[in-house]
Amino acid sequence: MSSSAAGQHLLAIDDLGSEGIEELLEVAEAFGEVERRSVRKVPTLKGKVVASLFFEESTRTRLSFETAAKRLSADVLSLAVASSSVKKGESLRDTVETIEAMGIDAVVLRHKSAGAPHQVARWVNRARVINAGDGFHQHPTQALIDLFTVRQELSLRRGQQSERSGLSVFEGLNVLVVGDIRHSRVARSQIQAYALAGAIVTIASPGTLLPDDVSSWPVTVAENFEDALRSADIVSVLRMQEERGSGSFVPSLHEFTATFGMTEERSMLLKENALITHPGPMVRGVEIASRVADDERCLVRKQVANGVPIRMAALFLALSSPEEASRD
Repeated sequence: MSSSAAGQHLLAIDDLGSEGIEELLEVAEAFGEVERRSVRKVPTLKGKVVASLFFEESTRTRLSFETAAKRLSADVLSLAVASSSVKKGESLRDTVETIEAMGIDAVVLRHKSAGAPHQVARWVNRARVINAGDGFHQHPTQALIDLFTVRQELSLRRGQQSERSGLSVFEGLNVLVVGDIRHSRVARSQIQAYALAGAIVTIASPGTLLPDDVSSWPVTVAENFEDALRSADIVSVLRMQEERGSGSFVPSLHEFTATFGMTEERSMLLKENALITHPGPMVRGVEIASRVADDERCLVRKQVANGVPIRMAALFLALSSPEEASRD
């Protein structure tokens, strides 16, 4: 694995390693400056073509990637799957090979099948593939958004510039990931990223919503949810994913909220300086109470805003050589 993210596919957090994560966050920091300009556009990827292939709908992620590509002056080819040849029986491979023949440089792929981006990466010749979520497997850019947002907040509190703090701000932090971990690709990417950054990761979930292979993960399973909340520096609340069958794994959503929801009462157990994240969209009143979602310690709105610079960085690095990345 290269220590640089430049010129590589971005399929999973493991593709980056700790050095790649730090590099991508620093590039995102620079692109964050572009977002604050009156003209929020740079010619960095002018002449490049980015194909947005979403075989599973996610308006927020798709718009974030497409906005990022346009900010970099790339041309965007957006495939509307509902009206495409896919609905007529065309295979994923045929679709990818067809659009690559049109001269695309990057494929942003979201697919319901775990491993689909890895397969596409084997089929393409020169295009770079970025995973925008595959099944229950990975969602690397969302995990990077979460780390980027937390790093900014922690660096601000410590009076540092976040790009100068690297990953050191995460060293020894207690991160608690709570909710539907079994069905969450965000959790898988996030846990890997926090562990690589040096944080101590604990998970809390009903036993039925824990993955079967959790013993091989770099985490500790909380024995007591409330005790884990008291020691947490960062709490990542996950969405109950009913479209993936979450509801059938718990007696009722009401019981899930009563036992593992981030209620107002539970938020009072947190340290005063603890931070709360959520990958969105939030189901208020189920995994998180409205007042907790609106608490100043909750970083959800900042996470959404940071989606564009992180995805600008991911696209830029994927389409750059290591020499170009270091020069820029």
